Amino acid sequence: MSGFGKGIETAQVRMKWDPAPFGATPHDLDLIGAVYATDDPYGPLLQIVHFGSRSTDGTVFLNRDSRTGQGLGWDEVMTMELSRMPGTSGRVVIGVAVRQAGGAPLRFADVANPRAQVVTGYEVLAEHDFKEVAGATAATVAEFARDGAGLWTFRPVLRGFDTDAVTFAKRMGAA
Repeated sequence: MSGFGKGIETAQVRMKWDPAPFGATPHDLDLIGAVYATDDPYGPLLQIVHFGSRSTDGTVFLNRDSRTGQGLGWDEVMTMELSRMPGTSGRVVIGVAVRQAGGAPLRFADVANPRAQVVTGYEVLAEHDFKEVAGATAATVAEFARDGAGLWTFRPVLRGFDTDAVTFAKRMGAA
């Protein structure tokens, strides 16, 4: 939390994974953020955020994007500035899609050591290793929603999907 009585003001979802073996096609895990309306939190998307994009109001954005899992630290980082979101935005769902250029679809089980972490400041809200959804090609990892007082709260989720990234982005926030 960001302070007594303030709810969550800013949060990050972080992803990392080990690179594909030498000579193999790189594994690409993409963070996807979906913003839903306050008056219809399970209805149609207001906005979708993924690699190469950000929310129109600048409150949800990708800080870091990796296409290979190489490098030190977290490979992908998405930030949600929840306290700056307009009152019409009432729910944010973050998911991860496994992608590989060409070839058969990959599943979390095909990627070495995939990990996700949800944080606000220095507080870790949730961590996932994807073992529960090893057979999935995509998964939701975090949900933020406004409570009755308009404060942002966090609900840990790990829900697997067996679909492509585009379809996942449309379905990830369904009830």
